[in-house]
Amino acid sequence: MARVRLNVAERRDELLRAAVEQIEARGVAAVRISDVATALGVSNALVLYHFSTKEKLVAAAFAHAAEADLAHLRRLLGRRAPAVRRLRAAVRWYAPTGQAKGWRLWIEGWAASLRDPGLRRVATSLDQEWKAALTRVIAEGTAAGEFDCPDPAAAAWRLTAFLDGLAVQTTAYAGSLSRTAMLRWADAALARELGLPDEPAAPAPR
Repeated sequence: MARVRLNVAERRDELLRAAVEQIEARGVAAVRISDVATALGVSNALVLYHFSTKEKLVAAAFAHAAEADLAHLRRLLGRRAPAVRRLRAAVRWYAPTGQAKGWRLWIEGWAASLRDPGLRRVATSLDQEWKAALTRVIAEGTAAGEFDCPDPAAAAWRLTAFLDGLAVQTTAYAGSLSRTAMLRWADAALARELGLPDEPAAPAPR
């Protein structure tokens, strides 16, 4: 069956989605341009036409996946609800037990960025956006008197650092911690940062 002719934006999106899948399956170091081309039944030349090097393809794929998660985070944090509810929903979703995609991809990206300046710039920019989004809502909740957090930016840094570390551990050592324990720890970390009493884990918000 003949392939449907795609415009430039559609083709680029298709290539990025295929690259994300191949990186998650093979890892950044092992993935090749030919893996992405073969997965889609296209030529290596077509992939290279859109992304002139493997490094540029990997950086773009990483940004593509991470920005999708960022968009969902913004939707959660932009709801009309008290700040603490929005933050709890975001933490539950972002935690390793939630529905955020690409923890393996993030870990691969962090490791590869140590040697790839282009990927490091992308990862740094996206990480800063995560922290800035959380900082804004923590500041909103503090201003509204919902809780007392004297340094929202520092709280966002500590919170994301805790969740990132937990994700590395649970991705590398699958099954080492129960879902209930991870949810309880994520909720407790948020409560500490907001100066709120710790509460028992409840069903994750949708």
